[in-house]
Amino acid sequence: MNSRSILLKLVQVAVIAIMTNAASAGNYPDHPIHVVIPYPPGGGTDIAFRIIAAQAGDILKETIIVDNRPGASSMIGTGSVSRATPDGYTLLASDSAFVINPGLFKDKLPYDTLKEFRGVTMMATSPALLVVNPNLPVQTLAELVALAKSKPGKLNYSSGGVGSAPHLAAELFKLAAGIDLTHIPYKGTAPALSAVLSDEVDMGFVGISSAAPYIASGQLRAIAVTGAKRQPALPDVPTFADDHLDVDGNSYWGIYAPMGVPDSIVDQLNRAFTQALHDPENDKKLANLGFSPIADSPQEADAQWHALVRQWTTVIEKANIKVEQ
Repeated sequence: MNSRSILLKLVQVAVIAIMTNAASAGNYPDHPIHVVIPYPPGGGTDIAFRIIAAQAGDILKETIIVDNRPGASSMIGTGSVSRATPDGYTLLASDSAFVINPGLFKDKLPYDTLKEFRGVTMMATSPALLVVNPNLPVQTLAELVALAKSKPGKLNYSSGGVGSAPHLAAELFKLAAGIDLTHIPYKGTAPALSAVLSDEVDMGFVGISSAAPYIASGQLRAIAVTGAKRQPALPDVPTFADDHLDVDGNSYWGIYAPMGVPDSIVDQLNRAFTQALHDPENDKKLANLGFSPIADSPQEADAQWHALVRQWTTVIEKANIKVEQ
C-alpha cells in the first residue's frame, strides 16, 4: 500500500469515527447510565446523589443506576470510571477524596485525576465546623489560638483518618493560625466525634448536621465554621474569616465523566443534574443534610475542582502528611 492509499485510509477511518461519535451523541442516552459512587451505600455521597438521581433520569428520559464500588480510599470506584469507555454511560459521583487523593497518594494513584476526568457539575458543598469539648477553657477562636500558642503540640484533635477532609481542614487551620496541634486519627468520622464528646481529645472538625444535637445539649462547643458566610443552622457561630483566618476547609461533592466524553453529552448531563439540583424539594432535602447545592457549568466545575486539587496538594506538602497504603 503506497503512502497515498495509507493517507486515504486514515482519512476514511477518521471520518467514520467522527460520524459514529456524532450519531452516538445525537441518540444519547439510549440505555441506562451508571453512576459509580466509590463508597458503600448509606454514606453522605450516596445519600446526596440519590436525592437527585431519579429526577435527573426523568429529564434525560433514561434510567440512572447507582453503582457503589467502595475501597482503597475511594480509588477502586474512581479508577473504574477512569478506565470506562468515554461515551457518557459511566460517571462518577464523589466527595472531597477526589480532589485530595492526587496530593495524598501522588504516584500511588492508579489513574491521573487531572488528565483522565472532566467535570459535569459540582454538586454541592458543606462547611466544616470546629468543635471543642466544653472542658477546654476557651469560648472563642481567638482564645483557642492563644491557648494553642501557649502550649505548642499539647492540644490535640481527632479525625476520621489520615488524609480525610477533617484532618486536612485541621492542618489548614494550623497553617493559617501558626499553631501546633497533635493529630489523633480514628477509623471513621463517628469514633472521631465520639472522642471529642468523651474528652479523649480536645477538638475536631465535624459536619454541622452531626454536631448540632450535641451543641444544643451543651456536650460540644462550636468555635468556628469554614466557608464565606455563617450557617443558618448555627447563626451565632462565626466563620474563620470573621477572625481573619483563611481556612477554606469546606467539603465538596461533584459529578465527573471520563476524559473524552463529547461536549454535547456532557452538556446534556449538566442540564439534567443542575435542573434536579435546583428543584426546591431536592434543595430542601439536601439543606436538611447540611449540603448547599452548587450546580455550575462543566467549565466552572473543571476550574473549581482543579483549584481544589492544587489547594489540598499544597496543604498536604506543607504539613508533610504521609499515608500508608
